[in-house]
Amino acid sequence: MNDQPNPAEAKRSHAPITIDIFMNTVELRTAKVISAVPVANKDKLYQLTVEMGNETRTIVSGIRQWYSPEELVGKTICVVANLEAKKLGGVMSQGMILAALDDEGKFSLLVAEKPVKSGAEVR
Repeated sequence: MNDQPNPAEAKRSHAPITIDIFMNTVELRTAKVISAVPVANKDKLYQLTVEMGNETRTIVSGIRQWYSPEELVGKTICVVANLEAKKLGGVMSQGMILAALDDEGKFSLLVAEKPVKSGAEVR
């Protein structure tokens, strides 16, 4: 018998967590978008190539209806760097970008206000 919870059935908890749990669990980093390519047969997905320090990663994101590739390339964004890799739209995604949802249901990327190196720790 498997005692692990089914992620599809997991409910989002809004219970407070400690700063130690957050800092020791979630790794947030800056990443520079190198390219953004639409994922074939997926209207909402981009395949982003990002530079995170000395590493290049692929991140799949459902932001296609809000951004053109030209708007994304060159931006320094915030990503969850230690998220388990997962196949999205047939492409292996190695992280997740962070964005805020406005009152109209549109996404706004979390970007660095001032120039910072790609791969910088976000706190």
